[in-house]
Amino acid sequence: MNSYYRLLLGLLFLLIFLACKERAKDDIEVIKVSSRTTEENLKNWPAPDSTISGIAMYKEFEDLEPAFHFQNDTTYVINFWATWCKPCLKELPYFEDLDSVYQNEKVKVVLVSLDFPKQIESQLIPYVIKNNLKSKVVVLLDGKYNNWIDRVSPEWSGAIPTTYIYNKEMKRLMETSFKSTAEIIKVIDPFL
Repeated sequence: MNSYYRLLLGLLFLLIFLACKERAKDDIEVIKVSSRTTEENLKNWPAPDSTISGIAMYKEFEDLEPAFHFQNDTTYVINFWATWCKPCLKELPYFEDLDSVYQNEKVKVVLVSLDFPKQIESQLIPYVIKNNLKSKVVVLLDGKYNNWIDRVSPEWSGAIPTTYIYNKEMKRLMETSFKSTAEIIKVIDPFL
């Protein structure tokens, strides 16, 4: 009889845990979309496999790869970062400032999180919500970064923070941590 009660108690705890987890997902706020995130800028953006709290989730790099090769009139500023990377977190506000700086330009900021798949719910989602990130946030769920880093740029060692800026005429990869919004602007302006 004792084993029966333990089994029943275990099932009860499991049901409570699953109900709380589902409720927590329902309670997560949807992140505001920036003014720069227009249909025109996103019409060719690959559809994510899923979205949680405004974060586009891609199972494999192949699903996201077209976003690194657009040939339109938009300049893409793609920052690779992770919540466990202190220099990455320090520079994120500078990327967020670009929304107001380039509000009348065709500039699209995309923050590609390289957080480990196990940390998405515990680290990434809470960070994005707490800091109210307005730029498009993307995460790759495959965790196989070494398999696709060269496909972004053969120049990239895989270190983060790294920023890849491109448009149909130019491209540039910077494995550096920016110290100010002005420093990023100096790099972006030649693309416009």
